[in-house]
Formats: sequence, C-alpha cells, structure tokens
Amino acid sequence: MASQEIERLTAALARLPGLGPRSARRAVLWLIKRREGALVELVEALGAVRATLVECGTCGNVDTTDPCSICADPRRDARALCVVEEVADLWALDRARLFTGRYHVLGGRLSALDGVRPEDLTIDRLLARVAAGGIDEVLLAMNATLEGQTTAHYIAERLEGLPVRVTQLAHGLPVGGELDYLDEGTLAQAIRARRPLG
Repeated sequence: MASQEIERLTAALARLPGLGPRSARRAVLWLIKRREGALVELVEALGAVRATLVECGTCGNVDTTDPCSICADPRRDARALCVVEEVADLWALDRARLFTGRYHVLGGRLSALDGVRPEDLTIDRLLARVAAGGIDEVLLAMNATLEGQTTAHYIAERLEGLPVRVTQLAHGLPVGGELDYLDEGTLAQAIRARRPLG
C-alpha cells in the first residue's frame, strides 16, 4: 500500500482527462523513480503556472499575461475574429498557424440539457467587441456537434445588423468531432474552405 500522500497524488492525476486510476498509478511510479529530475521539474512548473496564470480580459484565453500574448501581438490581424467554445479549441487552431487573426473564447456552448444559457457564455462580450468596430469577419469555429452548431446559429442571429461578415468552418469536420483532437491537415482544410453562415 502506498502512503496517503502518494494515494492523494494518484487520485489527483486520475482526474485529468485521458488518465484513469491505472494510468495515474503508472505516472506516479514513473515520477517517483525520477523524483530528483522529472518530479522536481513538474512541481516547479505547476507552481509557476499557478502563481502566474490569468484569464485574458479581452478574449478569454488562459496565459500568464493580460492581455494574452495573442491579443498583444501587433502582427495579428485585428479585423478577423475567430470564436471558439473553449481555450483548448483556441490552442488547437493556433497550433495549426493558419488563422492569423484574434480569438474570442465563449467558455462553453449552449445546451438546454446541461442548463447552459446565452448569459452563461461570453456572447455579450463578443457582441460588444464586434459593435466597437474594427472587425470585418467573425469566424464561428464551433465544434461539429448539435450544441456547437446551435451556438453558431444563435451567435450569427445576434450578429445580424452589425457590419461584419459571419463565416464558419467548412463542414469537412467529422460530426461529433472536437477541434482539440483534429490533425493540422483537417483544420487547414476547414479554415481554407470556410464560408458565409446563413
């Protein structure tokens, strides 16, 4: 039997996505064997992130500065805004380096079953950003799920009347697929083939 502290670490790791109790135990054992190197590095990295992590007040990205490095980058096209459900989606799209504009993170998607309403997301903040001017295109990069497409249509309706072109990712994305799990080739095709919504 492991000590209470080791069991606590195992339980904490088991709560991470993609790790169950058995994978968490293997990870803990690996860290214990490398406690002077990998374990110390992990603890230091977690401490640094915990101490400096902030949510960007502009787009909702998670970074160590506010505004985040994407919003603060003058090379970004401020006229193009990509709306995503979660930070993981932003990171997936930005990793592909195909979209050169800025982002807006909703913090989820509309879902009647889960009780997620428009006021639970940052839709009003998005509308304020667009209404302030300077944005020519809003790319709705919602996941290809029923809730994601419902969210995209709701936002498109709310943007009607504003002087902005609303586009969405092409429907080459797999139904039920999530952006964070797609390869760069699929993301590249989806961004290149985006089209007006509505």
